[in-house]
Amino acid sequence: MNGADRRFNTRCARWCCVLALLLQAVFAFAASQPAPLQLQWETVKIGVADSGAERHSEAAFVLTNRDSRPLPASGWAIYFDCLADARTGEMPGHVRVERVNGGLFRLRPIAGFKALAPGDSVRLTLIHPAVMFNIDKAPKAPYFVNDAAIDVGHPISDYRVTLPKLADQVDPDAGEHSPPAGAEEIFERNRIIADVAENDLAPVFPTPRHFVRGKGRLTWSTLPRIDADATLANEAAQARAMLASYIAAGARQGAKEPVLTLRVAAVDGETSTEAYALSVDPASGVRITGNTAAGVARGLQSLRELLPLQHKAGEAVTLGAITLTDAPRFAYRGFMLDVARNFQDKPTVLRLLDLMARYKLNTFHFHLTDDEGWRLDIAGLPELTAFGARRGHSTDEADYLFPAFGSGPDVDDAHGSGHYTRADYIEILKYAAARHIEVIPEIEMPGHARAAIKAMAWRARHRVQTDAANTLLLTDPGDKSVYASAQLYTDNVMDPGLESTYAFIERVVADLVAMHKEAGVPLTTLHVGGDEVPRGVWEQSPAVRKLMQARHLDSVAQVWDVFYDRVDRILRAHGLATAGWEELGARRTTLRGKSKLIPNPTFVQRGFTLHVWNNTGGAEDLAYRLANAGYDVVLSPATNLYADMAYSRDPEEPGMNWAAYVDLGKVYDFIPLDSTRKDVTDPAGVPGLDGLTEYGEQHVRGVEATLFGETLRSRERIDYLLMPRLLGTAELGWARDPAWTHEVDRTRAASAHAAAWSAFVNQIGKRVLPRLDAEHAGVVYRIPMPGLKRIDGAVQVNMQIPGFILRYRSDGGEPDAHSPVVTGPLHEHGTLRVAAFTTDGRRGRAAWIDNP
Repeated sequence: MNGADRRFNTRCARWCCVLALLLQAVFAFAASQPAPLQLQWETVKIGVADSGAERHSEAAFVLTNRDSRPLPASGWAIYFDCLADARTGEMPGHVRVERVNGGLFRLRPIAGFKALAPGDSVRLTLIHPAVMFNIDKAPKAPYFVNDAAIDVGHPISDYRVTLPKLADQVDPDAGEHSPPAGAEEIFERNRIIADVAENDLAPVFPTPRHFVRGKGRLTWSTLPRIDADATLANEAAQARAMLASYIAAGARQGAKEPVLTLRVAAVDGETSTEAYALSVDPASGVRITGNTAAGVARGLQSLRELLPLQHKAGEAVTLGAITLTDAPRFAYRGFMLDVARNFQDKPTVLRLLDLMARYKLNTFHFHLTDDEGWRLDIAGLPELTAFGARRGHSTDEADYLFPAFGSGPDVDDAHGSGHYTRADYIEILKYAAARHIEVIPEIEMPGHARAAIKAMAWRARHRVQTDAANTLLLTDPGDKSVYASAQLYTDNVMDPGLESTYAFIERVVADLVAMHKEAGVPLTTLHVGGDEVPRGVWEQSPAVRKLMQARHLDSVAQVWDVFYDRVDRILRAHGLATAGWEELGARRTTLRGKSKLIPNPTFVQRGFTLHVWNNTGGAEDLAYRLANAGYDVVLSPATNLYADMAYSRDPEEPGMNWAAYVDLGKVYDFIPLDSTRKDVTDPAGVPGLDGLTEYGEQHVRGVEATLFGETLRSRERIDYLLMPRLLGTAELGWARDPAWTHEVDRTRAASAHAAAWSAFVNQIGKRVLPRLDAEHAGVVYRIPMPGLKRIDGAVQVNMQIPGFILRYRSDGGEPDAHSPVVTGPLHEHGTLRVAAFTTDGRRGRAAWIDNP
């Protein structure tokens, strides 16, 4: 071969390599592109009971190929997350379902799966260990991954969910007091609600302690002068802003207008720091006196309630004469927001703080960390947010957490990823303090800590060449313990045998204290979680075994006390009180062969505050037993005050349902100091359950509405789940028990209950919710479905919350703002649909009934 030939062959070889690389790139690019797929999920059979197996439900993915190319028989997977869980293994349709971690699953084709031709569909069976479904229990955020580009996830945008019919939703745990779902059920439950004239309602919300209406009316034609103590500059500014939304824009303060006076002075007969007295005098003006500035702030919210609802720009504002003395029942009236499962941005948090202040709630329990996210910057630990605050598709969580709760494959998803900077958190603290709301941050430990655990492991991997790389590891690499958490994680619990665990906690606590100090809002209490630590943890941990030997401990269960003793000492060194979920002060034992939680005597004298959520499955009296033992408790019962629960078993109602279905009535009927009754109108206690002793009553600090974030992927969803149920919690926390709770005669109690419930919902529907609309507060509260029933050939209509405009259609179509208004029984025939509307035209879901 001559030189020319060799050069030619060399060039050919080079061009062949280039061509091969180009073809490889082209094929890789093609493989990485999303396949045009349609995916539909639907239930097949609900509540199937195999022999020897628990009840479950059959469902199916219907996969349709919308591409011009066949979908291959292998080499791809569909990922999805599912609150209803899914059975793993081979399934009909020649697919295998695999658990990635927690509630994230992967569906792969296996031998026998045939390539799917363009336009063709295939049914892929899923088995869910659930018997009740709604929009949030269906699989969420499915995405497609090609094995040729395994690190890239493509959302399946054409994803549809076909929900089961209401008639198929057979709730095995339903009782006579379960919230109604169908139109006729709703009608029957609403029968006890009477119409109450506005003049017969309490003048402000929540129900005040004492008021007397006077004669005459005060008029403000211009913005009044505000005469406030120097220490009340903040409250004066808020009063000015509030009144400016009612007084015509551009109006100046009138020298002759009745004055608004704000003072800090003793309120007769009231010792609460939030007590206030409010008077409206036509001649001298409005005067609000509070035991503290917080009392003045609560009085200003009552003044808001007295302002006219139907007010036009340019019109004078008139107030009826009244004197009012008020104070809260409980010192703790809280709201918990979980931002770990799905992140909520700072404006959303500030808006919720405004809502809390409006209804006189005073404690914001800020659930900042959990398995699925760490949401706050901590000085010196950037990995907590660089890794632990981000979620997206990954094969190995090399740089961020797996997707969860609908966040999908995109690491930039606004709810899957996100955190608060130090500046954000300090602004939130200041905003809350200006409204006299205490912020109690929650850092979950030792369980529900997966985000922190993985972030600290990531830190160790990336700092292996630096000093002290492993000083903040939260698990022992040699731990072979086998466990599964309530959310089915197998790696979410800190190791209490490691000194690095306590070094980490110290770093976090110290920086939280520093941030609060910088905000001028000292941290007083830290909520340290403590809930749902699964059985099996630590049993194979070398570090825990060493700890047990050193402390002469007989069982892993005793390690719990060692862990929280250390944690409490860390908090005390920073001047902080310890709070946590009830497990913090409980000990698990057995009674007659069954598991039972009892008060743990170890920490009774430590001053722990326990937030008690568990009132299910034999723990209905746990809060009272803990209080009777001497623990301070905050009542957060899952079956009454968990705002993330669905309102009813209606499949279209969003939310969770593991504890109960919770409508506004379930919130209202909760009796904080007497919740172990057989029935709300029957004072007799349930046999075997402990009531609250006089000593125990002194340890009930208050109540808290709880909103966990698994389903919170929009502001509208937050509003829908929270409102109007938050109003029920506000009433429970502020107002005294209504008279029916003290009535021993069941007949009289039922009558008194109906009257009080009617007054409450009339207040909500005719004053509280319309004011939100009138002030353009932007709260998209839930509008209940009407109740419908055929009686004597006509359809009767009623509402749980009176005050809405009811419109209907008789042709089966959806009512709109132009449909006829319901003014009495409906005599039209056909499929009647009725919906409730606000005064500004927003519509709730329609109820329907056939009237042949």
